[in-house]
Amino acid sequence: MIRAGIYGATGYTGYELLKILTRHPKAAVGFASSTTYAGMRYSEVYPCTHEQVLVPPDQAPLGQIDVVFLCTPHGASAPYARRALAAGARCVDLSADFRLRDLAVYENWYGSHLAPELLPDAVYGLTEVYRQQIAGARLVANPGCYPTGPLLALHPLAREGIVIGDKVIIDAKSGVSGAGARPSPRTHFVAVHDNVSAYNVGRSHRHVPELEQELSLYAGRPLRVVFSPHLLPISRGILSTIYVSIDPSWNEQQVRSLWREAYQHEPFVQILDAGKMATLAHVVNTNRCAMSVSSAGIEGELILVTAIDNLLKGASGQAAQNMNVMFGLDETLGLPA
Repeated sequence: MIRAGIYGATGYTGYELLKILTRHPKAAVGFASSTTYAGMRYSEVYPCTHEQVLVPPDQAPLGQIDVVFLCTPHGASAPYARRALAAGARCVDLSADFRLRDLAVYENWYGSHLAPELLPDAVYGLTEVYRQQIAGARLVANPGCYPTGPLLALHPLAREGIVIGDKVIIDAKSGVSGAGARPSPRTHFVAVHDNVSAYNVGRSHRHVPELEQELSLYAGRPLRVVFSPHLLPISRGILSTIYVSIDPSWNEQQVRSLWREAYQHEPFVQILDAGKMATLAHVVNTNRCAMSVSSAGIEGELILVTAIDNLLKGASGQAAQNMNVMFGLDETLGLPA
């Protein structure tokens, strides 16, 4: 039985992980930590039946743990990762602290890194792309919620060398849970209800360098991302519309076939048939990514649409999928397909 610990257990991603690990046949929760709610039972924080007593982070029994999940903000995760690895545990970090390989890029977007010596050890945790590296990793950097769907859609195209030009446009819309459990004026009910709003457009959203890092790596050359995120008046889910220019000798049927070949053995990637469009209804409360492709009406231009549940495939579900890979388990264990 894998003994798992959760730092930041009372945020949305921590709660999802607790639910996953509780039903996981090969894992058990060894500790769940919270600074705000330390000493309380989980059922006193959320309307649930989990009786796990929350411990202060500095009292987490790391010596009894096989894997630690960091559901903590960027900046806070890195010291916990250092502590967990020093205690002999493996680590899956759901923050941004280890996603960016270049320290200078990280510090430009997030500020000083508190454990830069660990960056070379981190494996980017997009399971379908980095499965072999994840299997042997001590430290996995779980992808951001917004990048997950577009990267899965674009990876086969970039690897095949059919993306032309230097720019990809991504318009993405997320449920409010993506903003985290702590409300702000922008995420209160009265601001979100009956409204759709864009935010952090252009080059101001912190997922831009993550998208560009990965897409440039897949393509073997620099690719620029124009990214426009939006907030939807729903609790969960991300729908991403991706505008991409490709080699004009390729069409949407060939791209769909390329996807099917690339993901034919992937339990959590759903390729939709011609004429079907990915929607949030395909994926909410599952660990799936649904993908569709359409012509933009002009030769060499395609519109890709991906849908994921931001709290599962975009966060806790993918984290548990990575844990399964790290410990040599069937990676579907504990996860809603």
